[in-house]
Amino acid sequence: MYSEKVIDHFTNPRNVGEIADADGVGEVGNPICGDTTKVSLKVENNVIKDIKFKTFGCGAAIASSSMLTEMAKGKTLEEALKITNEDVANMLDGLPPQKMHCSNLAADAMHAAIENYKNKNASS
Repeated sequence: MYSEKVIDHFTNPRNVGEIADADGVGEVGNPICGDTTKVSLKVENNVIKDIKFKTFGCGAAIASSSMLTEMAKGKTLEEALKITNEDVANMLDGLPPQKMHCSNLAADAMHAAIENYKNKNASS
């Protein structure tokens, strides 16, 4: 049912936690399944230097968040904004159709964190 990559990222999630002095934070939830994902990031010279997540949800949601952080770290904000929910699922070698909504949380939370960062820095 799940790919080896999904199982690996669920059992050994990368970048779990919160960044205390984060430059941007985004949190999204899915009211249907109750899953929520919070992403915090550290930005230097328009590049994501650090990214962490906290996910309350199923294995697919946790694996998607873990994979997303691996995909986004080191990317410019513009490059990170191009990462789609489908990209995350593809990097995990796919998700079962009934779990595709889980991958949506990760990318959406990161996009929200980037918007939060941009809004905080718009006046400076």
